[in-house]
This record gives sequence, structure tokens and C-alpha cells, in this order.
Amino acid sequence: MRAAGLRNFSGHAALPGGKADDTKETPCMIQSHSSDIVPSVAPDISPDQIARREAWEEIGLPMDDNRLPAPFKIEHLCDLPFNLARTELAVRPCVALLHTNRPPVPTDAVSASASTTRPRPTAEESLIPRLDAKEVAAVFSAPFHNFLRSEDEVDLYREGRKPLTLPPGKWYEGYWSNWHEHPWRVHFFYVPVVHQHVAKPFVREGGLAAISEEEPEQDPGRYKVWGMTARILVDAAKIAYAEMPDFEHNKHAGDEEIIMQLEEMGKLTEKKRVTGDSETTTTAEAKTTSDEGGGSKM
Repeated sequence: MRAAGLRNFSGHAALPGGKADDTKETPCMIQSHSSDIVPSVAPDISPDQIARREAWEEIGLPMDDNRLPAPFKIEHLCDLPFNLARTELAVRPCVALLHTNRPPVPTDAVSASASTTRPRPTAEESLIPRLDAKEVAAVFSAPFHNFLRSEDEVDLYREGRKPLTLPPGKWYEGYWSNWHEHPWRVHFFYVPVVHQHVAKPFVREGGLAAISEEEPEQDPGRYKVWGMTARILVDAAKIAYAEMPDFEHNKHAGDEEIIMQLEEMGKLTEKKRVTGDSETTTTAEAKTTSDEGGGSKM
């Protein structure tokens, strides 16, 4: 969840992300989900590098894989087509998988039994987020496959074999919008916050926010995930599961047709940025995973 003090989309759910610091950032240095560059403007910037740096700055995910607690590793999978934020930033989603190393194949009955009974560590338990209180209000998890469904997949919410009672409210709603003369499906997902720890910046005595401490959610409810973040999650789930959503959606992934149209019209031109007494030219804004909302720790 974006912090209340941010200028754009404060208080909204968002994936970790941000703009490129320079034109030399390269791919796959980071585990997060997106970057932001117009292809014809800054082809040498790596979305993955930007995404990973932003994930470190915002939620404390280590940039160096060697600093991840064993047995976790980050595996870069792919980059999705460019998306366009309402602020007219081109956003490149970078997809990576945070997982544990696969256990060795058992060679005898004893080790086979041990491998099936020993619980595999989870990211939520082992990786306590270190939050930047200036940018992040909370980090929560969401069931990835449910972003292809119009209702709660109740079987995904269990404590052992016992199903959990979900908070009241719908999981999904959406509507069609016309954006730059293109039909654009706006998705709203309402993620139940149950049986998980929601990480929040710890507030010290006197109101100073520390960089992090994990606190359980006191009043389980639902977090809204919408806009471009929701579109990115739907696109990623479609590819990951090779399934189509059971609700109306744009058939294509991303917004590259709109981006090219705006670029041809001169609406994604280079922008001037004042630095001290001088002016510097920046690329037509580049950004990683944050957007107009959306965000869950996947």
C-alpha cells in the first residue's frame, strides 16, 4: 500500500517500482515486477535492474541474491509488454519468482518420508519486509490465481485443512472505459486479508516511523487492487496459468498500441528537469512497477 504522503495515488495498492536513475541501469538485477521506459527513447535501461532496486528501497528485498535467507532464490522469468499509467508513464512489468530451491529427489523410503513431512519455509515467515515508511504503508499477499476469477476462490484460504471465513464483500468488479480512443477494461479486486501478517512500518513513541516491523492485521478486511496494477496482475496470471479470466478483459497484454500512438503524436517527448542552476534533459519518463494503484507481494 502506498504511503499517505505520496503525491500520486497515495493510499493505493501498488507493486514495488520507480523511475530509472540513469540510462545505464541494466536488466535482471532486481526481483520486482516492472520498469518504465519508452522503447525508442531508452533501450539500454534494464527494467529488471530498476525493479529490483526499487523493491530493495521500498520493502527491503535484498538486491544481492547472496543476502537472501536460505533456501530462497529469485529467478527472473520475463518482462511483460509496456503498460501506460494514468500519469502517462510507460511502465515495463518485470516478472520474477521468489522461491525455495527444489529439494533433492529422495533415494530411499526414509528420506522420502522426511521430505514429505518437513514443511517448506514460506516467504512470509522467513522474509520480514523492511519498509520505507515514506513510501510504503503496508505489504500484504494475494492468491495469484484468483486474479483470473470473478469470485473468491475459497479453497485457497485455509489453515491446514480447515477453510477460513472470509470477510464480507465482493472479490471483483469492473467496467469498460474509453482511453485515448481505445477500449480499456478497469478491474477492481478486493483482496481478503486473512491468515497472514500484514507488514507495516513501525511507529515509535513520538510518531517517528522506523523502517519496519511486522504487525498482524488487527481488523481483517479487504484491500482494493485496481487500475494498472490490476491489469498487470491479470496479464501475468493469464500467461502463468495459460488460462483466460472468467470476466471481461482486454485480449492483449499491456498498452503498447496506445503508447506508440501517443509517441507518434509527440505526447511522450523528452522532459526538462531543473537541477540546481542547470537544466538537464531526461528521457520521456521511465518507471518500474508502481503505478496508479495495485500492489501485492507475490
